[in-house]
Amino acid sequence: MKNIFSEISYRRTWRDIWLALAEAQSSFGLVSTSELQDLRRNVANVNIDRSHHYEEAIKHDLMAELKVFAEQSRVGGGKLHMGATSADIEDNADVLRMGKALDILLTRLVSCLDALAEKIMEYRATVCMAWTHLQSAETTTLGYRFANYAQDLVLDLKLVEFLRREILRGKGIKGAVGTSASFVELLGQKTKPGKLEELVANKLGIEIVPVATQTYPRKIDFVLLSVLASMTQSAQKFGLDVRILQSPAFGEMGEPIAKKQVGSSAMPFKRNPVKAERMCSLGRYVGSLPQVALQNASLTMLERTLDDSGNRRIILPEAFLATEECLTIYQAIVKKLNIYPAGIKRNVKRFGEFAGVEALLSRLASMGADRQLLHEKLRQYSFTAWEAVMSGQESPLFELLIEDSTISSKIGPQQIKKLLNPARYTGDATERCDQFLKNVINPLRSSHKNRLRKQPTSRF
Repeated sequence: MKNIFSEISYRRTWRDIWLALAEAQSSFGLVSTSELQDLRRNVANVNIDRSHHYEEAIKHDLMAELKVFAEQSRVGGGKLHMGATSADIEDNADVLRMGKALDILLTRLVSCLDALAEKIMEYRATVCMAWTHLQSAETTTLGYRFANYAQDLVLDLKLVEFLRREILRGKGIKGAVGTSASFVELLGQKTKPGKLEELVANKLGIEIVPVATQTYPRKIDFVLLSVLASMTQSAQKFGLDVRILQSPAFGEMGEPIAKKQVGSSAMPFKRNPVKAERMCSLGRYVGSLPQVALQNASLTMLERTLDDSGNRRIILPEAFLATEECLTIYQAIVKKLNIYPAGIKRNVKRFGEFAGVEALLSRLASMGADRQLLHEKLRQYSFTAWEAVMSGQESPLFELLIEDSTISSKIGPQQIKKLLNPARYTGDATERCDQFLKNVINPLRSSHKNRLRKQPTSRF
């Protein structure tokens, strides 16, 4: 990712586009074979120092690179950039590198999904407490919780694929205000500018927008950054949950911690979730960037203003770099996530029976009892039992229920005990895990198996 967005790589991509333009123009007799061969010999000879020397004087990075390429190519250099404007080169270069960067992120997404699939399968039937409003709710399964994280990433993957297929488009070769006027003059009766543009696009391997101003639509940047923000939102959600469940009050899981890892300079015992915190921090940053792209798209006046240029040089590379880091951390946490069964069972034992109150309410209502009156009665019993639990006592909920004649006259003690068993109140979570793996995850793993084979190694 760093290589894609490096200055050397960017300048080399400019040169590739200049060469592609010259090759297309040679098809119509505008560039000779010897000139073309000269350009090909020098296309890779990026000289950063020499370019910076020119840029210091002329204050234009693309023109500086053009001068260096031209002076290196004594035969063909004079034909470089014929009819083009800066955005014909820079905008297409941006799309080329964004396409490569999205390929890396797709691999990262598939790797995260692959790691999550293993956890879904392993913990598909592991009963744990679900928490709403950060309060114990009903029971679910740990695998089903992992499936929810995976579903977010599946949506992200589909967004990336849609972005690549339908949205990411280069400007093409359309000149100063997008009308191809310079190319009409240059080509004369030889061909239409659209044919020249098609040849360049095919050589570069990019799709292009049918109409443009001086640049491609900056709305594309907004959509792109929104998709990257969506990926980091998924990472943030997972990371925040890990941080909560790693806290001793929950004590159900924890991110991998190295044997010599230091948690605090003051407190030697600390086991801080620094990986998840870093992931959330970077995700928060990426989530702020679509707003900048939105302003760029909204505030571009008429055919072009340059007030997007400075921030695009920052937000596009940094968004991709930060998003890849988020997904790298995500995969590393999932693969080596510590699961603490004792903590899970402790929370289920402490709070799980309260989930059975809903089952009891439904059962009694189906037998003809007034649901609304029973709801209030069960609420009072639950609150009384909750206070006892929070005071360190055993829950008296079962005793309270069997002592109520309205309830016990319809349902016997053994049936009430069964209904209060948290292990039976996970609904079809396990089956949904199986179906999700079969119908969604496994087909994705199969269709992206080449990405799994080149799965990147985590630094963590």
